[in-house]
Amino acid sequence: MLIDRTWFGTLRCVIAACALGVPMLVACAKPDVSKNVPVSIHGVNYSANEFTYFIADPNNAGNKGGGELIEPYAGGGITCCYTLPRVWRPGIKLEIHSTHMLVAVADGELREVKKTTVVDVPRYVDDKAGELWVIRDGDGTMSVVSSDYQPDHPKWPWKVKGWPVPSLAYQRERWELYRKHEQDGIDLYKSMLEELRVDPKKHAEESWDVAKEYDKDSIKGFSGPSDPSYLTKLKKGNEDGLRRSYELLERVMKAKP
Repeated sequence: MLIDRTWFGTLRCVIAACALGVPMLVACAKPDVSKNVPVSIHGVNYSANEFTYFIADPNNAGNKGGGELIEPYAGGGITCCYTLPRVWRPGIKLEIHSTHMLVAVADGELREVKKTTVVDVPRYVDDKAGELWVIRDGDGTMSVVSSDYQPDHPKWPWKVKGWPVPSLAYQRERWELYRKHEQDGIDLYKSMLEELRVDPKKHAEESWDVAKEYDKDSIKGFSGPSDPSYLTKLKKGNEDGLRRSYELLERVMKAKP
């Protein structure tokens, strides 16, 4: 005959309780299930300012986590860990300690802006303590949600659905960095060609000295900076570099947002 293991376990508990003279309800009570659960932490930035953050429990100094840098209009990685109550209840609070950078208009210097925001953890998705998402809204407001669903999932619980989308202004700001990089290349090659035209001896000697220290292979086969073939090599290299820079700049200009 097969014996039900649950019944057999209960029977053993009753026998032990009777032998020890302990009331059965106490002796057979199930062990307490943990009231808290550790969850991973993510950061999501819907604003044009990069920021760093960490979160802390205002009622438990040992419960804290985070610490990553989140780029503008981007999501961060995964950090560990923060402890949430296993069962949601109204009034679960945490502190978001955030720092973002602002450009001071007067001198162009970056300024750190530190802020501590106390927020309520909204109701868990599917009534399950999920991963904790620290969110910076477009206006700089900080908030959190607890969810095992990421921003592009239909069950993502925050007001904005989907991952951050860069603004046109931000896209053009980033584009300008590429444009300037290629324009700087053009200016550099033009400058070197002009130096080579005005004072070829000086330019060749300076280039030779740099190559001797950092790129010896590039001067193998030449007798020295006054070698006519070395001057020809320098001119051709700068002309080729100038042509490539123009081509790259043209591509960048076509890709302007």
